[in-house]
Amino acid sequence: MKIILIVILAVLCLVLLLRAYTVERTLRRAARQLREREETGSSARLLLAAPNSSAEALLAAVNGLLELRQADEADYARREKALRQQISNVSHDLRTPLTSILGYLQLLEGDDLAPDERREYLGIIESRAKALQSLITSFYDLSRLDGGEYPIVRERVDLYTVLGGLVAAFYNDLTGSGLDVSVELDEGLPQVWGDAAAALRVFSNLIRNALDHGVGSLAIRLRREGDEVVSVFENGSGGLTQEDVAHVFDRSFTSDRNRTSQNTGLGLAIVKALAGQMGCRAEAGLRGGLFSISVHWKIAR
Repeated sequence: MKIILIVILAVLCLVLLLRAYTVERTLRRAARQLREREETGSSARLLLAAPNSSAEALLAAVNGLLELRQADEADYARREKALRQQISNVSHDLRTPLTSILGYLQLLEGDDLAPDERREYLGIIESRAKALQSLITSFYDLSRLDGGEYPIVRERVDLYTVLGGLVAAFYNDLTGSGLDVSVELDEGLPQVWGDAAAALRVFSNLIRNALDHGVGSLAIRLRREGDEVVSVFENGSGGLTQEDVAHVFDRSFTSDRNRTSQNTGLGLAIVKALAGQMGCRAEAGLRGGLFSISVHWKIAR
């Protein structure tokens, strides 16, 4: 009997030793794989040398952490690239009006300028300075939106009054744009949830974007669709593609860097951000050569 017990204990000890050796070998191999991954930058998963439930659970957790870190690194690289692109765009868009202002200031130093020429140059300088001021304001507003510091007060807003007044304020710009402009604002629309000042900024940016980049025609519409009030700004696309449309709300987007000195895409990025903070939905589309941006506003009950 004693001999049998001794044999059984010996077998159990042997099994335990083998198990301990297997686990140790598995963990050593996993540690080696981890070091190699760190040295080579490999994204390969850690593998087991032999089946073991405890080691499998541990390696699954480690692989999960490694995948999360890899995703974070990829996201960081993407953000870093986007930041470099945005810095490049900002540099370009600030430099263009500044260069123009400095150039015309040098021209004003001439003693033989006629009064009409002097007034013309001063008007150009003022225009470039206002463009620069608008650009800097857009950068600041986007920074506040990103930081959650842009004040949004959700209240009942009459979009007909807001948009109608803005169209009237832009009358000279619209009639002098060379675009075939049509305005269709349905009367008696229900109020929506939003922020009156933010809604005004959204509409201002959309009108300005159409005036700067639209070709041929501009249609401004405001109507009810089901449980929403939808504002639509539609203009000739000017060469936009479906691929472009997917990125028009990106703050660094432009389809033609030479088209205008104000082409960072900040205006539409602000539209998207403000719409989101007001609980609205901004969408872009392209059909039949017409580019449109629609904002879907929730009706206030």
